[in-house]
Amino acid sequence: MAQADPAASGTSGAPGVSAPDVDLDEAAAANFKTYTSPADRSVRKTLPTAGNKAAAAPMAEGAVAANPDLAVALGATSHTAYGLELKTTITSAPASLKVTIIWGDGTTDTADAAGSTELLKQHTYAEVGEYAIKVTVTDAANNVTAENDLYITTPGSDFTPYTPTRLLDTRSGIGAPKGKVPAYGTTRVKVEGSGSIPDNVTAVVLNVTVTNTTSGGHITAYAKGTQRPTSSNVNFSAGQTVPNLVIVPVSADGYVELYNAGWESVDLLADVTGYFTRTASSGYTPMAPARFVDTREGLGTAKGQVAGQATFGTQISGLRGVPQGAKAVALNVTVTNPKEAGHLTVFPSGQAAPSTSSVNFTAGLTIANSVIVPVGPDGKISVRNGAWAGTDVIVDVVGYYSPESKGAYLPLAPERVLDTRDPESVVYGPLEGQSYIYVPFSDTEPSRSGFVLNTTVTNTNGDGYLTVSPDPNTWDQYVNGAEVWPTPPNSSNLNWTKGRTVPNLVQASTGANGIVDFWNRGWDDIDLVVDLFGYYDTK
Repeated sequence: MAQADPAASGTSGAPGVSAPDVDLDEAAAANFKTYTSPADRSVRKTLPTAGNKAAAAPMAEGAVAANPDLAVALGATSHTAYGLELKTTITSAPASLKVTIIWGDGTTDTADAAGSTELLKQHTYAEVGEYAIKVTVTDAANNVTAENDLYITTPGSDFTPYTPTRLLDTRSGIGAPKGKVPAYGTTRVKVEGSGSIPDNVTAVVLNVTVTNTTSGGHITAYAKGTQRPTSSNVNFSAGQTVPNLVIVPVSADGYVELYNAGWESVDLLADVTGYFTRTASSGYTPMAPARFVDTREGLGTAKGQVAGQATFGTQISGLRGVPQGAKAVALNVTVTNPKEAGHLTVFPSGQAAPSTSSVNFTAGLTIANSVIVPVGPDGKISVRNGAWAGTDVIVDVVGYYSPESKGAYLPLAPERVLDTRDPESVVYGPLEGQSYIYVPFSDTEPSRSGFVLNTTVTNTNGDGYLTVSPDPNTWDQYVNGAEVWPTPPNSSNLNWTKGRTVPNLVQASTGANGIVDFWNRGWDDIDLVVDLFGYYDTK
């Protein structure tokens, strides 16, 4: 049985942790920058006198004897996706001063000062992007001003959906030389400049598929030129074809590396469905998982298996919390009862199915994969069964991207949140069947509304599925033993059969209380590994 952090012990009996195994502020620090403009960049101007209403003109050197050293230096440090702290350092003779800050987004702040001093001011922008800050210090008594400007870029990134497109296929030579990726070797995916993808991408959404495997191993995705993380994105065994969605940082020159940590060579495929930039586009709104399609019940489409080579459409916008105008949707798509091997392709309505895959499956196995897909102009998505025989399909929505959504993405170097196999982890020991682990990701930082995780189940003693959902309890309720046993939603994030190791990307909502639950919906013990890749911030 998993052993809980003693600080998190409640009465439910579920294991929990007082904090994840990662300092989020430290992990996100690489996103936050400091910008400076020194005092010698100040521009001094004379003010019009009472008898001269002409516009102020730049001062000639030595023209003002009073307050000759008036100057202003600027320093700004970003600390959230949209926010920064501005330090204004004023050099001045003793005098009453008026300070005006123009933030570059149509808003202005003013403050009073006297003589040489420092002022600190917080500001939060409504949209991600680049902004020009101008600060003017006015000494009205001496008819002089000094001004300085500073150019900053917010740390957060917005999402732009992209029609599913194949960027890499080592079987045919798309995006890389034809041929398998050797054991402990890498291949490179060109992101920026592919199709209409711009050259300022901070992170990219790829569906990475490993196939033609002859031994076990895993694939790790990371930005070119950075240290390879020890985490895994796709785990596989001999003979398997396994997909997994990744949201991975992109190098300054536009590339992502894929590392084969297996004992033998493999083929790799990578399909892009969107990218992030520091340009206002669509933010993210996480949701508690909601079921939109279940062909076994006739939910969202006709009841009965999707025939081989058949396509169905389903309405997304305007239903179950997804608004009209959503540009893309985050899904968990599950294939069950497949009659033969094949793949599903999920794509926006109103266009032909692309030659990409969203979920790969084999006969008789239930498999799930995360999917981020653009929504068609009519608010629908389409799902095509690429096999020649029928299968059941389940679609759960976990969030959406829209211009009105506020969640801006901050990518992180992968960090392990918990590993129930590790005696040093915050939770140690298998997760029992029909139980859950709760983790307070953002109970003290509610602006962190969603987390990008890779969840992996291993040492599976029976069949089952994992559900990741927000917890209805507060942290105080757990600490004080007043929590209630949550009711997990009718959704799955990954499915497994006995003996298999299965990963899946999860975009986890923290709900109203900042706590995420990881449910073992099977009846037998499993080990659970959770890696953190980034989060969405709303301020």
